[in-house]
Amino acid sequence: MATVLEGLESEETAATAEDAARPAVEAVDSRPGAPFLLAGNQLNLDIRPGGCHRLQYLCSQQPPELLRVEFLRLSTHEDPGLLVDTLARVPWSLLRLRSLVLKGGQSRGALGACLHGTLTALPAGLSDLACLAHLDLSFNRLKTLPTCILELRKLDALLLSHNCLSELPEALGALPTLTFLSVRHNCLERLPTTLGSLSTLQRLDLSENLLDTIPSEIGDLSSLIELNLASNRLQNLPASLAGLRSLQILVLHSNLLTSVPTGLAHLPLITRLDLRDNQLRDLPAELLEAPFVRLQGNPLGEASPAPLSPPDISPSPEMPRLFLTSDLDSFLVTPHGCSVTLACGVRLQFPAGATATPITIHYRLWLPEPHLVSLGPHDFLLSGVLELQPHGVAFQQDVSLWLLFVPPRVRRCREVVVRTRSDNNWNDLETHLEEEAPKRLWARCQVPHFSWFLVVLRPVSNTCLLPPEGALLCSSGHPGVKVTFPSGATEEPRQVSMQVVHMAGLELRALLEEAEASVSPLLCLSQSGPPSFLQPVTVQLPLPPGVTGFGLDRSHLHLLHRTPSAATWDDITAQVALELTHLYARFQVTHFSWYWLWYTTKTCVGGLARKAWERLRLHRVNLIALQRRRDPEQVLLQCLPRNKVDATLSRLLDRYHGPEPSDTVEMFEGEKFFAAFERGIDVDADRPDCVDGRICFVFYSHLKNVKEVYITTTLDREAQAVRGQVSFYRGSLPMEVPQEAEAARQRKGTDALWMATLPIKLPRLRGAQGSGQGTDFSLMPLNLGDAETGFLTQSNLLSVASRLGPDWPAVALHLGMPYRELQRIRHEFRDDLDGQIRHMLFSWAERQAGQPGAVGHLVQALEQSDRQDVAEEVRAILELGRHKYQDSIRRTGLASEDSTVPGTSASQAPESSQA
Repeated sequence: MATVLEGLESEETAATAEDAARPAVEAVDSRPGAPFLLAGNQLNLDIRPGGCHRLQYLCSQQPPELLRVEFLRLSTHEDPGLLVDTLARVPWSLLRLRSLVLKGGQSRGALGACLHGTLTALPAGLSDLACLAHLDLSFNRLKTLPTCILELRKLDALLLSHNCLSELPEALGALPTLTFLSVRHNCLERLPTTLGSLSTLQRLDLSENLLDTIPSEIGDLSSLIELNLASNRLQNLPASLAGLRSLQILVLHSNLLTSVPTGLAHLPLITRLDLRDNQLRDLPAELLEAPFVRLQGNPLGEASPAPLSPPDISPSPEMPRLFLTSDLDSFLVTPHGCSVTLACGVRLQFPAGATATPITIHYRLWLPEPHLVSLGPHDFLLSGVLELQPHGVAFQQDVSLWLLFVPPRVRRCREVVVRTRSDNNWNDLETHLEEEAPKRLWARCQVPHFSWFLVVLRPVSNTCLLPPEGALLCSSGHPGVKVTFPSGATEEPRQVSMQVVHMAGLELRALLEEAEASVSPLLCLSQSGPPSFLQPVTVQLPLPPGVTGFGLDRSHLHLLHRTPSAATWDDITAQVALELTHLYARFQVTHFSWYWLWYTTKTCVGGLARKAWERLRLHRVNLIALQRRRDPEQVLLQCLPRNKVDATLSRLLDRYHGPEPSDTVEMFEGEKFFAAFERGIDVDADRPDCVDGRICFVFYSHLKNVKEVYITTTLDREAQAVRGQVSFYRGSLPMEVPQEAEAARQRKGTDALWMATLPIKLPRLRGAQGSGQGTDFSLMPLNLGDAETGFLTQSNLLSVASRLGPDWPAVALHLGMPYRELQRIRHEFRDDLDGQIRHMLFSWAERQAGQPGAVGHLVQALEQSDRQDVAEEVRAILELGRHKYQDSIRRTGLASEDSTVPGTSASQAPESSQA
């Protein structure tokens, strides 16, 4: 959570507009393209790699401009030895230095996480920086505080967030002028008692550490205005906190507090006391009624847990562990807690006391249909949809959930989150990534109750709770993007967030056909609460690449605005006052939306921006249709991103053959499309995703988007081969689809449904052989099952056989087939995997003729063999058949519209009844 502390932290490191407006001194380094900026009294060497070498070069040359430098920024993503050697030269060359920023975090890992710098120590000579007032060492690897810092007598602000500090030295209390100290997100377990000696300290941030106690000396900080102790392990607070007479903001959320000092209610200047998400059960009336106190997430008014109900729950020496087989879709959780691994690969951990009474949990993994998935314009789906029931039942302690997914390709400034649905709204949970294997990751989160869950890749989102006092919100992926909220912008605290999306300049110039065109990152701002702010908010965007604030043609600079509900971009350049510095543009707004800065000679920019925004979200894909070599009736359909086509085909072409992939088409994430077989070809089975022989798809760029179907034909294959085709169309299934693709192909406008057509060939049948060609058994028409468990036809069993692959021996053993018979089948069909599978399945099915429960036995065997996907398909076929059977009964007048058909669990009538 970002507070005023974070605003100050960013504000201290930012250059003022006046300084940025000074003419830049071009590189005294004579080498071309030296990527550093010496502007006025600021030296920025963290923009590109190699900053240490350039600083050493400047120190050796000693240009006159170097003597007036007061602000230095240097990236710590360098060699540690080189970094320390470079810093050792600073006191001798930058005598007037007042601000030194040595931050990591500018680089990001494969999944969008900020990478820490290499800094582990500082050279002792930095203590000679007599004028240094601001030191930022955030996002590094410091385990102890360098001793040279304790000798900086004029130090005013010290930023140590996101390091590895386990303690602070007692000598820290000797810094006489320190007003701001941030040690957020470290490993602090205790605080020095001399902390109370910092009489000038005004803002102290100790959030996200491991503190379980606070020394009473903290009450001696007479100048303290803001104190942040959130996300620690505090169970109680010293009464001396009531002596902080200057305190205005006290943040204590996400601790283990059971009580707070009564005197906090009487602090004379307090405007915000955040006590959310603690264990507070009783508070003084003064605090309960105070308007500045936030208490959500506390069990106020509930009985104290002494003893727990039900009583006499003894903690087990080890938490019970459950490993569910595929024939189970529910499990029991008791107040003792348990760790559960589901058959679909999901893990759950229920801590002891999460439930007061035993509760049965049901789970199901759904295919990602659009009505079950919520994605933003620049989000990507990474998993299926997990449903956990009962919905909305709150747990007394958060439950840990792990979802498995395949990591995406390296994407700049993106992060993986778990998204859940709550009260008809989708929210993103705080997510941590854990590696299981090089190509498999766990997304771990804490869930307060059950609903639907999915894994999403989104642009990095920076969020803060905006107080009435104002704040500064910065983008962690694009340091130049920031929003300044003045005091009075809101009356009540509200949540504000930003996302930044980058567009490649090469792609833009190709779209505009203009070599000099460029755009800034796309900024998306959102908020909770009222739509407008009470005071104008200042937004800062970096100027488009290659453009500087001095000497640019302002007539070519356009500020574009888009509201989330609109489909157009509006040019609002004439409606705002654009303030330009050397690197940035600033403007003021009163409500949030999407903002984009363009530099182009074009005049009607709004329409071009709409096309560019669409291009940002489009994926270039190819469609493939392959037939299995040993069984041409089996067709594989897949939609693949262009960069994955070659690798996928190399894996498939030893078992499949077919035409070349389609021409490249463009699709949006989550876009619906369907495949229609034409020219005498049709689908040879009832499927839940098939309507009148048309197969429905939804495109997700990081999922497989593949389906295998069996096809048939009404034409005479004994006379000649059947040359058909499969065509792909955009959108949901319409009422009428063109019978042939040519008519649709002639209208390749922007609204054309047709995307591609690929040929399908069913070879000529020789003699009386059918799809069982090459086997020595007959696939006679059969109906497996009974009225209780449902019926499966020959076509249904062929579809099941096509999905089993090398898992068929496990299924056979779970069906009760002797191992000796498995060996015989393997030997008889030793060069024909499809023959092995079909012989096993149909020989078993023939023995089950007339036996009750056969279909249920098959489903159970599939689940026990970890083929939940095939078992779900069989269940869907049974459900589809059951509805058809009921409709046919009603049409013949054998049952009324509201009557219950006998054997409602049955899937479909015998094949002779359906004819």
